[in-house]
Parts: sequence; structure tokens; C-alpha cells
Amino acid sequence: MDTFITTNQEALIASIIVFIIFLFVRFIFLKAIRKVAKAGHFNEMRTRLVGKYIIFGLSAILLIILVFIWGIKFKDIGILLSSAFAIVGVAIFAQWSILSNVTAGVILFFSFPFKIGDHIRIHDQDLDYDGELLIEDIRAYHMHLRTTTGELLTYPNNMLLQKAVLLLHEEKDHNKGNVKD
Repeated sequence: MDTFITTNQEALIASIIVFIIFLFVRFIFLKAIRKVAKAGHFNEMRTRLVGKYIIFGLSAILLIILVFIWGIKFKDIGILLSSAFAIVGVAIFAQWSILSNVTAGVILFFSFPFKIGDHIRIHDQDLDYDGELLIEDIRAYHMHLRTTTGELLTYPNNMLLQKAVLLLHEEKDHNKGNVKD
């Protein structure tokens, strides 16, 4: 054990430094996400979901940096990585719509054009309903929209970025009587 520590002292110190930086950046990102969520009056579940996406991305970057620090040669683990990338590539190609919906959900979170409680109208020829819709929930893949007749409609997030959406009226803050900013 002592020989491992002495021979890999530089890599261990670099790993510890990178891990501390990772924790600091993670803290800053999560704090910023909470601040955006508070300013936009977002649902707590939606905020946690975006936080998980950011942590996943930062963890992937951490893993790549640690691979370079420890000098792991890609040819040594090439078969493992190529197999994993082939499986992931097929899964991504087969599930591109899920990834586009998740990406659209993150974009909608940070741009916050719509909030839960807002009334919208979607201009989509393929949508059988052309009336007013109430946003009940914004999820990772889709939104829950309630029609004026009480029917629940789930609409993909990526379609909200592709179609024209008219914001009819925003949710009122019942405590102040003002429109939420």
C-alpha cells in the first residue's frame, strides 16, 4: 500500500484537487439552479430534475479528467469503451426523441417562457385540440396540459420549442394579486 502511495503521489494529489474543484463547481451550479428556480417560481421536482442532469454532466467530465490524470491508455480499455459506445449509440439513435425531450425540458427550465398555472394555446396542425390549455405540470419529457373540457393532454417538450405557442394569461400570485415574474 505504501509503495502505491509513493509511486502515485502526484496522481493522488491531482485527483484530490480535481475532486475538491468538482465539489465546489457542483455547489455553485446547484446554487445557481435553485436561484433561477426561486426567481421563476418553479416546481421543486422540476428543479431537482435539472440539478440531476447538471450533476450527471459534471460527473462525466470528472471521470474523463481522472482518466487523463491516471494515464489510463484508451487502447488498453478500447474494447470496453467501443462496446459501451456502440450500445449507447444504438440506444441514443433508437431513443433520440427522449433525449430531445429531456434537452427541451432543460431549455424550458432556464428560459421559463411558461410556468405551471399558465394558460396557453398551441398552434399545431397535428393536435386535435385548438382551444385554451392549462399547464398543470412540466416534467422531464412532456407537459401535462388540461383542456377546458377537463381532459388531460400530455405534450412533448421538444414540440413546445418547435411549434408556435401563444401565452394567453399567466398564473396570478394569489397573495399579492400580481403576475409572477
